[in-house]
Amino acid sequence: MTSRVTLISPATTPSLRRARFDDGDSLDADGAARARAAAGCLPTAGRSLVSPGARCRETATALGLTASEETALAGLDVGRWRGRTLEEVSTAEPEAVAHWLTDPSAAPHGGESVRDLCERTARWLETCGRTDGRTVCVVEPEVVRAVLVNVLDAPEIAFWRLDVPPLTATELTGRSGRWNLRLGHTLGDVPGRFAVSRESRRRDRTGPPG
Repeated sequence: MTSRVTLISPATTPSLRRARFDDGDSLDADGAARARAAAGCLPTAGRSLVSPGARCRETATALGLTASEETALAGLDVGRWRGRTLEEVSTAEPEAVAHWLTDPSAAPHGGESVRDLCERTARWLETCGRTDGRTVCVVEPEVVRAVLVNVLDAPEIAFWRLDVPPLTATELTGRSGRWNLRLGHTLGDVPGRFAVSRESRRRDRTGPPG
């Protein structure tokens, strides 16, 4: 049995352009147009899933997908920082932001930690790896980051070193515990010829990364 998963990041919104924590805003005109232009370039899938949230739902619709909402793929809950720019939060709470960016278990905003997100997506990925066929998911950029941390068995602090541009696709092929990874490419472009393969290993995520 082989599972194929395509993770698509949402098109641009005012929040994304301003480096503002998502506050549920809709796609901007350029983002919506680019998503519609990419419709039809996706592989045929047995099921389509979408992160809760306006920008992912609207991107899925613009791409021509009829997707079911999956709560396990929700974006990172940033608590009271929702709707504020990183610059604003860094000015008001510099120590809290520094702690958040260096400790994956920290959640100074009162929401969810990076570790929580990585563990949540790991559970979803394990379940998905037992499903034959292809799954297309329109998910928040931080969900793509968390999936990559799990697939590559990278330390959780690597979460902040992964850049996920809008409307890019990251492809996984394999099964639970072993995935082949094709790094993100812009929808409509020809995917790169090179892929990275790595045996996923179980790790104890209760302590700080080594």
